[in-house]
Amino acid sequence: VRPEKDVVTGPAWLVVADVPLFPIVLPFAYFPFTKKYSSGFIMPSYGDEMQRGFYLQNGGYYLAINDYIDMAITGEIYTKGTWGLGARSNYRKRYKYSGSFNLYYLNTVLGDKDLKDIPGAYSESTDFRISWTHTQDPKSNMYRTVSASVNFSTSRYNHNNIQDLYSRQSANNTKSSSVSITQRFPESPWSMSATMNINQVSSDSTISATLPNLTASMSRIYPFKRKNAVGSERWYEKISMSYSGEFRNSIQTKEDRFFNSNLINDWTNGIKHNIPVSATFSLFDYIQISPSITYNERWYTGGEKKAWNPVTKTHEVVDTVRGFKRIYDYSTSLSASTKLYGTYIPWKVFGDKVQAIRHVFTPSISLSYRPDFSTPEYGFYETYSYRDEYGKDMVYTYSPYSSMMFGTAPSGKSGSLGFDFKNNLEMKVRSDKDSTGVRKVSLIDDLGINFSYNMMADSMKWSMINSNIRLKLSKSYTLSLNATWDPYLYELDENNNPRKVDKLRILNGKGFGKLYSTGTSFSYSVNQDTFKKLFGKEDEDDGKSEEERQRELESQLPDDGTIGENPYETPEKKSVFDNADNDLGELDEDGYLKNQVVWNLSFNYSLRYSYGDFDKSKLEYKGRLTHNFGLSGSIQPTKNWNFTFNTDYNFDLNKFTSVNCTVTRNLHCWSMSASFIPIGLYKSYNFTIRANASLLQDLKYEQRNSPYDRSMDWY
Repeated sequence: VRPEKDVVTGPAWLVVADVPLFPIVLPFAYFPFTKKYSSGFIMPSYGDEMQRGFYLQNGGYYLAINDYIDMAITGEIYTKGTWGLGARSNYRKRYKYSGSFNLYYLNTVLGDKDLKDIPGAYSESTDFRISWTHTQDPKSNMYRTVSASVNFSTSRYNHNNIQDLYSRQSANNTKSSSVSITQRFPESPWSMSATMNINQVSSDSTISATLPNLTASMSRIYPFKRKNAVGSERWYEKISMSYSGEFRNSIQTKEDRFFNSNLINDWTNGIKHNIPVSATFSLFDYIQISPSITYNERWYTGGEKKAWNPVTKTHEVVDTVRGFKRIYDYSTSLSASTKLYGTYIPWKVFGDKVQAIRHVFTPSISLSYRPDFSTPEYGFYETYSYRDEYGKDMVYTYSPYSSMMFGTAPSGKSGSLGFDFKNNLEMKVRSDKDSTGVRKVSLIDDLGINFSYNMMADSMKWSMINSNIRLKLSKSYTLSLNATWDPYLYELDENNNPRKVDKLRILNGKGFGKLYSTGTSFSYSVNQDTFKKLFGKEDEDDGKSEEERQRELESQLPDDGTIGENPYETPEKKSVFDNADNDLGELDEDGYLKNQVVWNLSFNYSLRYSYGDFDKSKLEYKGRLTHNFGLSGSIQPTKNWNFTFNTDYNFDLNKFTSVNCTVTRNLHCWSMSASFIPIGLYKSYNFTIRANASLLQDLKYEQRNSPYDRSMDWY
């Protein structure tokens, strides 16, 4: 042994539970080590696969660049031609920022090259992945914020890279990336931001990218407020305004066309301005009156010209019109709202636990107006005549800018009367735990309904009816549910297709509305302490520190050579497993180990109801219910055993879509782990037993079975 340099040893053998396993012998070993932060080689792991052959994996070189940044260059190579190369780096500057960057390139070869003329017998593909995370310390700069969360890869990368099999991202169908920078100006209402967003769908290689998205905004200001106010506030000083401007450049395409896309022909871009002006006045001290005016303007560099195609019987884009065009619209509104309170005090004959129940009712009514921007005087819409498939002469009106980035000005005159009703219900109960002697309990956080009536519409003047409810079920969980109701009936047109007609359901004896859509989702976690807290049971030594528990535990250990380090044990009686950091656990009054199983369970559930198929006999839409369930958890029956799992169940397919399980066992100076995916596309297993010491990280036994050890199809 040469301190801080290396260790050289002669023959060594494995010992398990004080039993030497002499057939497993190392003739000699050399272990270099140092306490200094330094560069060095990374030893690869080895194995074999049926389709890609024998391999060396995760080998390379580590670069200790300086105290702020490092880099590891690693690669993999297979005997049948597959290879990969990557670099990962971590950086950190204290009190400033931190992050990591990972780049990997993978060339996958499957099958025998001599059989490449046979379909499905040979394939070669290239994939890559870029990941970057950047976090800024919020105290480093109060006016500028930079953040990044990038996870961009080709659609087949997770499938071809076996290192990702046992991570949850291998089952994810979507990936997203974002980078943003925000600049705020001191003593100014202005701020600017620039963002980049990319969303990917692996199943069909669709990419939706926004690059860049630039915004400039001005927070609310009061332009007519006097700097040196004298006397009461004038009415015009309550007028406020704000501004937001946005430039967006986006594309939605397939992965193979993304890097070859043309900025002019394939990308969609535009600029939008939004200026709201509003004020709030009090009427009779109880009613709030709020007039407002909103102005929107869009800038485009082109549009689309359409024409009727008599062959396909559809309206198609036939040409692209270039040139600057500004599309604007404006609207005005006036709203009034108030609050009504009602209190119910229960009779004392029913007990005095409930002190009072209060109901808060918040009605609101609004009136809005917007002109018809499809008229010729604005020039935002075009018309042409055509003869449809039935020989009828028709006139088609469209906007060349409807498919542009921010759409076009709305068509049709609108004069809407809106109604919004909100309810809140809470109860005041007597409580000995509260310093005030009473405690407020929320019965219904929010129960609301809103709808509108368009007085200027020719037909179907009533809008969809929206309702919501929010219940606070516990301190940590709130249930929210939103629903939309359809107030109109449906009939069949001349082509036997369903269409909405101007007949209210409530006037035809079918209720005020049919449920159009609703949904909710929730997640919850429980562990070994959940039920103790629920039933008010706490550990007797909850007030003790971890150091006090450890000292008390060590003093209780018997002098019999069992696991655990006791200062009263003799050297002859100490076990090879003795370790000051490897305590047994808590002992009861009789000196026996307490049965404390550490576990946690998390589940998430999503439920969605919407219109499904149309029932032509009943002239009603059938309901369609979609829901998904996910479950994950871990259990630690003893200090050294640990079992983790996660799974997802698809109710549409009536089967588990993914199952991932891992079992680990701490063997003192060794550790054992087994991961397996029993079903699905990534069905495989991995078993490893290795030394815990970092110097002995290559002293291990590994057996794995990857998806490439069996024939598979990828869609």
